[in-house]
Amino acid sequence: MAPSPQTIGEFSVLPISIPPVPSFPRNVVHYLYVRRNAPKIPTANDSRSLFLANVPVDSTELHLRALFASLVGAGRFESASFEDERKEAEAVAAALDAAPAQAVRLLAAHGKKRKREDQEAAERAEEEAAARLPSTWTRPLRKSGSTAVVLLADEKSVQQVLKAIAKVHKSKKYPTWGGEGNVVAERVPQLGSIWLKAHNQLSYPDRDQLQAAVDAFSTMFARREKEAAEIAKRLRNEPDEDGFVTVTRGGRTAPATRNEAEEAKKKMIDKAEKKKQEMTDFYRFQMRERKKLEQEELVKRFEEDRVKLDAMRQKRGKFVPEA
Repeated sequence: MAPSPQTIGEFSVLPISIPPVPSFPRNVVHYLYVRRNAPKIPTANDSRSLFLANVPVDSTELHLRALFASLVGAGRFESASFEDERKEAEAVAAALDAAPAQAVRLLAAHGKKRKREDQEAAERAEEEAAARLPSTWTRPLRKSGSTAVVLLADEKSVQQVLKAIAKVHKSKKYPTWGGEGNVVAERVPQLGSIWLKAHNQLSYPDRDQLQAAVDAFSTMFARREKEAAEIAKRLRNEPDEDGFVTVTRGGRTAPATRNEAEEAKKKMIDKAEKKKQEMTDFYRFQMRERKKLEQEELVKRFEEDRVKLDAMRQKRGKFVPEA
């Protein structure tokens, strides 16, 4: 059998040994492809994260933690996010946040003070958690060839992992999936028939629990719709710089469209800037200070021009025409 390549393009090839299971009692080698994380939209943690491709279908964060611990020791691994979990989180966020027609941009544009942001984020997370339907799986399975992003302690840990992968090819001692002795299997829910039986039971959640999740979502949806409508109404009734209120479709008290709300917000910002500029010379001492600065600038420029003129005169006086 030909030896596996150490690299393929930007990826380092990491062979891992998967122990036998009752349904397939043979030891097999699975190839994991690892490179530095370089997303299209950079983040602050890119320098200390790795992008993994072709993760095993039974991957969990505990499996990856044990794998990286066998490569560079414990304490280097922080967290892992899988492709399907990221997509699910984005879908849930879209369902919870974007469902109200105007809540996303308007509430973000008119947020509360920064000192309350952490508290509001925690309350919002609790609210969203209560609005989610209960899960029907004890443990997820990944799609074949799916990806994951692993966050390490620091950038040095990333370099150590890549060096450890190169050493694996030289020593031919492949790390075991699930840790030595498959200790991870004891800490995660089992697959197989037990996994399917649990799914069948979780597919019929308690009626009260299900009703509570639906009620929480409906309450959150209605509240965000109301907040968006109130903001849109306030922006719609805001007069322009000439003191006129533009009458648009739907009446002044009806919720404005997103474009109308954004236009009104822009007008409010422009009006505030103009008012700020007008207040610059509002007080008498401000006018005195401004005139004083203008006079000093004129005197400075006059002195500079005088020096230049004297230099030009001296230069002209030294000129001697040819005979």
